[in-house]
Amino acid sequence: MAVPLQSPLAVRKVEVVDYDDSWPQAFALLRERVWPPLRGLAVSIEHVGSTSVPGLAAKPIIDLDIVIPSAQQLPRAIGRLASLGYSHQGDFGVEGREAFSATVNVPPHHLYVCLEGCLALRNHLTVRDYLRAHPSDAAAYSALKNRLAAEHPYDRDAYNEGKTDFVLSILARCGFAMESLESIWKVNQKPGPG
Repeated sequence: MAVPLQSPLAVRKVEVVDYDDSWPQAFALLRERVWPPLRGLAVSIEHVGSTSVPGLAAKPIIDLDIVIPSAQQLPRAIGRLASLGYSHQGDFGVEGREAFSATVNVPPHHLYVCLEGCLALRNHLTVRDYLRAHPSDAAAYSALKNRLAAEHPYDRDAYNEGKTDFVLSILARCGFAMESLESIWKVNQKPGPG
C-alpha cells in the first residue's frame, strides 16, 4: 500500500518541553554570531518567545527579534544576514516583521527582523515581560501549551490558535487597543511557518 506524500511541515510534531536552563546561553550564542555584522545597523537583538521566560514550557526553539530603526535598514540587514547563511523569507503577513531561515539552524531558532515599535515586536516584548513578572500566569500558560500539544500533536495551526485567547488576554491587560488585538488575532488564525 502506498503512503501518501506529505510536506515536512505537515508531519512535524508539536513538541513542548519543560523550561531548559540552557536556553539563555543558546540565545547568547546566536546573538554573538549575528550581532557583529549588524552592529551600527540594528538597535538591539531581543530574546523573545517562550524560551525567554524562566520556568515556562516551550517548543525548544529560540526566537530572536533583531530590531532596526526603520525600513530603510532592511535591505542592508538582509544582505548582512545572507553573509551568515540566512535566507529572507518575507513577512508571512505580519507587518513590520521579516522572517529568515538559516542554513545552519544550531541551536534551533527562528530569526526575525522587526521595525522598532511595530506591533509584532511590541506583542513579543509585552508578553515576554508580563510572563516574566507573573509566574502564576506563566504556569497557566505552560499548562495550556502542554494540553494543546497533547491534543494537536501534528496540527501546528490548531496549537497556535489555541494559545491566541490567552495571549490576547495578556495584551488587553497591558493596554493594547482593540484594533491591535484584532490584528494579532487575524495573524494567529492562519497557517504560519512553524
